Amino acid sequence: MRKEHSFHIPVMGIGFTVDTPLKVSQLGIDSVISLVDDILLEKLREMYCKKFKIPYTEITEKIEDFRAKRITSYLNLINELSDQKFEALKNFTFETFSEIKRYFHMLPDTSKLKQEFLNMTKNRFDLEEIKAWVLQRMEMGSIDVNIMTKVDKENYRNKEKLPSIYNDAHAALRGFANSSLQSSVILSAGMNPRLYSYLEEFDDFYPDIQGNLKKKVVLKVSDYRSALIQGKFLAKKGIWVSEYRIESGLNCGGHAFATDGFLMGPILKEFREKRNDLIQTVHDILIAALDNKNRTIPDAVLPLKITAQGGVGTAEEHQFILDHYRVDSVGWGTPFLLVPEASTVDAKTRKQLVLAKEEDLYLSDTSPLGVPFHSLKGNTKDEEKNALIKKGRPGSSCPKKFVSLNKDFTDKGICTASRQYQDLKIKELDSQGWSKAEYQTKYDKIVEKSCTCVGLGTSAMLAYGLDTKKLGDGVSICPGPNMAYFSKTMTLTEITDHIYGRGNVISRTDRPNMFIKELNIYLDYLKTKVAESLATMDKKQKQYLLNFANNLDQGISYYKDLFNNLERGFETSRSKILLGLENGRNFLAHLQFQIESPQRELIASE
Repeated sequence: MRKEHSFHIPVMGIGFTVDTPLKVSQLGIDSVISLVDDILLEKLREMYCKKFKIPYTEITEKIEDFRAKRITSYLNLINELSDQKFEALKNFTFETFSEIKRYFHMLPDTSKLKQEFLNMTKNRFDLEEIKAWVLQRMEMGSIDVNIMTKVDKENYRNKEKLPSIYNDAHAALRGFANSSLQSSVILSAGMNPRLYSYLEEFDDFYPDIQGNLKKKVVLKVSDYRSALIQGKFLAKKGIWVSEYRIESGLNCGGHAFATDGFLMGPILKEFREKRNDLIQTVHDILIAALDNKNRTIPDAVLPLKITAQGGVGTAEEHQFILDHYRVDSVGWGTPFLLVPEASTVDAKTRKQLVLAKEEDLYLSDTSPLGVPFHSLKGNTKDEEKNALIKKGRPGSSCPKKFVSLNKDFTDKGICTASRQYQDLKIKELDSQGWSKAEYQTKYDKIVEKSCTCVGLGTSAMLAYGLDTKKLGDGVSICPGPNMAYFSKTMTLTEITDHIYGRGNVISRTDRPNMFIKELNIYLDYLKTKVAESLATMDKKQKQYLLNFANNLDQGISYYKDLFNNLERGFETSRSKILLGLENGRNFLAHLQFQIESPQRELIASE
């Protein structure tokens, strides 16, 4: 069933949406909690238990399976408190009726539920009649969770490696599976077959005869092929993917998983055209697997949602994605960092975000995962990192170790942002006899990695006045490029009015269309890759870059055809969009020439 709201709030960092459901779920808005940091979740559980006078018993690291138990306990608490807020909202009085009006005001004007409410309250006011209707019709927003599949560190007890079910992502999944939530787990950052197989162990992921699922699986994907492969893999286990959440490869916040030049529009088009094929193919595999497992076989095809996110910034773009590509919901992430009613960001960092311009938002190599990471210049975690470099002691003490995955030097994984790893890597570098310039380049790459495990959770600690002495108060922040065009803090009402076209919070008039912005980010990305390869380009690299460029060229052709033939929409910006496409194609032609003739280009640049 389609939700009344046509947007959702995706996961942001480790801590920025850590308690967002408690703030917005009673208003019917879906949001996502990151399950990376059980230490942060435990601290917030203690805080909320004290605030609401709920008995609290600490789950220490001495307790067996503490990570999963911390996650379960936190999710149960957030579920309980959110449900209490929702029940209080529905059981309104004359004095609290304004909150009910707010709930319905926030819905899009196209909502049938909203129209029913307005008609019911237009000419008369029967409190009991409205309350009875509200109790039947209002829905709470979903309290979903996110697991980065590759952040699945092995764990040890008394120096003995524990079984894989105690790995970080496995324990997080178990924590969610054992919770009271009836919602979705969003699996991101690629396929982890062992983790996917672990889903089979929990009954809540299997359908009943009506096709209902207590807990659903959502896959964050960047293209159709990946969705089909992963959907079929899970279906063979008897697990249905209830939603494919398509995210722009580069025009997003947080970690950026670049496609091979495939742009968001063509990807969405493929999902629109092949949606029914995807459902039927995967569903047939699912039914066979359920039959083999002697599991309940649902009476009908299970529902499937297709959603999209990444760089959407205006009501016009939002509605176009919904209508043209027939998606079920659109994710709005980065702008919500400026909404205190929805996200958890400390005051200093939020002020930095308000002031951020295009040049302050960049795709960095700071993530220890080795994946490009959107960052904000001048963030306090980078300042902390740079101070250590100047002291000659680069690297973090690595207090949380969530990304201790590298085994280049040790049998037990260590983090590439840690002091231990960087010391070993620099010693290796010292022994290799590079020139001064080459040495500095390689040294800078080593020490650029930042302790995002701590940095992405610190903002929540600062926002709530919790003790940061042990971990420091440096904050990492990961907004998408869209942040440059949102330049003030907003109320929840203001941002929803903006999303649905009832208002406008963007004062700048030079914001590019989301598709043009993504194209330009991809062109910059390709430009960097070409520059890195000019001196050493081999046949394989050349073919990869040419394929990347060709995919971009096909994307530009698709957009030109799309915007030249639109019957309605983007009337005031269409000529600007077409000009942006033409400029993009000209720049791409230059890059293609460099790829075809790398040595000539290298000589010209010297």
